[in-house]
Amino acid sequence: MADIHDKAAALRALHVPGDPVVLPNAWDAASARAVEAAGFPAVATGSAAVAAVLGYEDGHDTPVDEMFAAVARITRTVTVPVTADVERGYGLEPAELVERLAAAGAVGCNLEDSDPATGALIDPGEQADFLAAVRAAAAEAGTGLVINARVDTFIHGSGTPGERLAEALDRGGRYLKAGADCVYPILASDPEVIGTLAREIGGPINVLFRPGVPAIRDLAALGVARVSFGPGIHRAAQAFTARMLDTIARGDDPFPTA
Repeated sequence: MADIHDKAAALRALHVPGDPVVLPNAWDAASARAVEAAGFPAVATGSAAVAAVLGYEDGHDTPVDEMFAAVARITRTVTVPVTADVERGYGLEPAELVERLAAAGAVGCNLEDSDPATGALIDPGEQADFLAAVRAAAAEAGTGLVINARVDTFIHGSGTPGERLAEALDRGGRYLKAGADCVYPILASDPEVIGTLAREIGGPINVLFRPGVPAIRDLAALGVARVSFGPGIHRAAQAFTARMLDTIARGDDPFPTA
């Protein structure tokens, strides 16, 4: 576990408010190699992209063995720390989840707080207890697992924008106290909301980069500690592939010279 623990410590140290670690999410070994070759200090998987590559839908549709096998193929091909998006844990008990992450070579994970089947938000106390159990299992195993606790109030919450923000702050604070290393209020995009989260949540925050989100340099100025891309790069790659295929289907050259 020494190598796992050291890589987890290295990943954790990258989460610096104001100087965020940027994670262009990978979906297979080839994309992970490309991320490392581009100079990024860590690789993150995205569950939606990995599921698509494996032929499944996002939301716990991917068989757990296939998901962890995909993560293992990535960790075998890069030298930097790898953090895996494991949705809500695929129904695994905390100790088994920690064990399987380590066996796959992952030193961090995303865990979300909504039901993948219904989208309903999990009770925050229940989620905090789950995260605390994962943290305890990681401590017992000596893995040093980096936990990125996703907060889904901006996707599945209700009420006014202010009420959703208040709930995100409450949930995020609970999750940090339970042992999470970073809070991921997914789909938070307004600069004022992101700044409030960064100042008041009590620990590092992760922002999903997508159209309409402030530039990375501006996210840094707001105090963000982690920027990820979810399935965005994979979807862009698929769209590019589709355009090339359309060109080939028309009988044209998909590799025009400048």
